[in-house]
Amino acid sequence: MKHLILACVIAVAGLAAHADALRLAVTTSFSNSGLSDILLPEIAADLDLQVQMLVVGTGQALRLGRAGDVDAILVHSRAAEEAFVAEGYATHRREIMYNDFVLIGPAADPARVREADGIGDALARVARTAAVFVSRGDDSGTHRRELSLWTQADVDTETADPAWYRAAGAGMGTTLNVAVGMNGYVLSDRASWLNFANKSDLEILFQGDPALYNQYAYLPIDPARYPHVKNDLANKLEDWLVSDKAQAMIGAYSIDGQTLFVPNATKDGKATDG
Repeated sequence: MKHLILACVIAVAGLAAHADALRLAVTTSFSNSGLSDILLPEIAADLDLQVQMLVVGTGQALRLGRAGDVDAILVHSRAAEEAFVAEGYATHRREIMYNDFVLIGPAADPARVREADGIGDALARVARTAAVFVSRGDDSGTHRRELSLWTQADVDTETADPAWYRAAGAGMGTTLNVAVGMNGYVLSDRASWLNFANKSDLEILFQGDPALYNQYAYLPIDPARYPHVKNDLANKLEDWLVSDKAQAMIGAYSIDGQTLFVPNATKDGKATDG
């Protein structure tokens, strides 16, 4: 299908030919974090399950789900996820873990965001000084969060001068490379930034605001709408992701000594409020 051609499909290598296969749309930030490299071999060993990851932005993951092109999605945009369930595309939404976003920028910090009182103030400083800011501009979960933060800062990016507000229209890695090339500011999830090799003169300048909290949720596609989806395998994978073993692995994952994800799956039902 067209969506599958556009998506980046990553299959787990070295699995037995008889292994079951499940199509899972995941965000680029999850893939870039490196956590999938830790989890997928354990999933294969414990469940005899080949997880084929379609690595896309949250908006595209939701579109793949709406088209019935995947069996489940793992994304981070709560309002969109809840609408997806309400519209009957997923059976439920299950929170798995969270991490956080950070504001990256040049070490010289021309907008002085290090002095900001909150993320809204930090972004307002970028806008006031017309310092270059690189947006993903790709309808991903990160992009959607960025837009909500600009609203909090009372900045209309629709009318922003393109001389300073640049939309990359790409995934996190490419967007970070553009920011490095332009010596600009950029919003990134922490894991993608730590895994990013081409940091040049950029560094984390602002972090820790509760508004930067980033929840990931798992949504199995509803077989009542799409009978061909592998709901039994999707539920099997969900049970593994919320298991004590998987949650401990998620919590233990770190880069350069920094823990990147906080596991927060609950055991008292598939729908959570976290």
